[in-house]
Amino acid sequence: MITVEHVTKKFIRNKTKKEKEEFCADQDISFEAKDGEIIGILGPNGAGKTTLLRMMAGILEPTEGKITFDGQTYQENEIEIKQKIAYLSGNTKIYDTLSTYELLKMCGEIYDVPQDKLEKQIQEISEVLGMEQFLYNKIANLSTGQTQKVNLARCLVHNPQYYILDEATSGLDIISSQIILNFIKDEKAKGKTILYSTHYMEEAENICDRVIMINKGKIIKTGTPEEIKKDTNSTNLRDAFFTMIGGVSNEE
Repeated sequence: MITVEHVTKKFIRNKTKKEKEEFCADQDISFEAKDGEIIGILGPNGAGKTTLLRMMAGILEPTEGKITFDGQTYQENEIEIKQKIAYLSGNTKIYDTLSTYELLKMCGEIYDVPQDKLEKQIQEISEVLGMEQFLYNKIANLSTGQTQKVNLARCLVHNPQYYILDEATSGLDIISSQIILNFIKDEKAKGKTILYSTHYMEEAENICDRVIMINKGKIIKTGTPEEIKKDTNSTNLRDAFFTMIGGVSNEE
């Protein structure tokens, strides 16, 4: 189980040419993500979703608050936690001079996956994500959708317990998106914990057990998709979000 307790992240930005100011990208965020649960992190651009997921992935450190994985913090056992997570960012750069196979093999070796197990894992991931046709092609020659599949695949070779996925289907066509969504559902069925950030609220409505809606760095609503729609007298999560913020969000 992942527990986020009163997490705040502060940054310094330029207010004017000569003046700086402190601001909160995320403020007093608290929630739990249980085993076998898909949690949607929803909100517009600039809401604080990516900053939150980067803190959960151990890339950023909270200014205040605590994040634990099965009771452990990064400060207590960073290596063990990072061996259990898969973090996918929308702007992750991968080695495009390698083939898909070479990249996956390199990632598996970094996590000390035994060679016989790694070969089997690569083949299984390739089949699940539909990568057989370009498994041995250079990443530089792949389409946007194929590259995104490779980006997801490199997170999977060590069989993680926790998935932290930031805009996993961004830029993908409907078929590729559905393959990834089906994969997420399959991992949930295996008892994995999935944090899924997206601005495609229709996706979240279809796959998430619970959703956490964030706007301007603060949680504005949590619950199941059905609970949120009922509470806001809405027929979908997009309308529910706009109902709660009273109109169009100011994206940063």
